[in-house]
Amino acid sequence: MLTHKEQSLLDALEPRAVAEGLEIVTLEVVGAKKAPTIRVYIDTDHGVGFDELSSAQSWMGDLMDEIDPFPGAYTLEVSSPGIDRPLRTPEHFERFAGEKCIVKTTAPIDGRSSFSGELLGMKNGNVIVDVDGTEYAIPHEAVKKANVKGTFEFRS
Repeated sequence: MLTHKEQSLLDALEPRAVAEGLEIVTLEVVGAKKAPTIRVYIDTDHGVGFDELSSAQSWMGDLMDEIDPFPGAYTLEVSSPGIDRPLRTPEHFERFAGEKCIVKTTAPIDGRSSFSGELLGMKNGNVIVDVDGTEYAIPHEAVKKANVKGTFEFRS
C-alpha cells in the first residue's frame, strides 16, 4: 500500500508518534517530484483537534528537516483522517468492520479491482468485503488503497 519512500518516512515518524500518543493512520507523498507534498494523517483515542495537529506538525517538521527526505523543497501537511478515513493496517480493517468501504487492488481479483460494500473485517490475512451480498476475500498485500466510505445523516 505504501511506496518504499512512504514506508521509510512512516518508519522514521512512528516511534515519536507512539511516544506522543498518536497513531499515524497513513502517510502519502504526492505532487511534483521537485517539490512533493508529504501528507501525514494522524488520530488519537479522543480524536484530533487543533492542538494535536499543531504539535504534530511541529515535531514532524523538525524530524523531516533532520532526515531531509527530498532534495530541495517539500511541503509537510498533517491532517486528521477525516470522514473517508484511510484503512491501511489489519487492525484498521478489524476496527472499522461494519462500515461501508471502498477497496482498490493492485491487480484484478475475480475480474474486478474496485470493491465497494460493507467491510466485514479480516480473515486469514484477507480483507473481507460484502459487495451486494457477495463476500470477497482480498489479500491484504493486494490492497492498493482502502477508505471508509463516509456518510452524512441530515436531520430536519
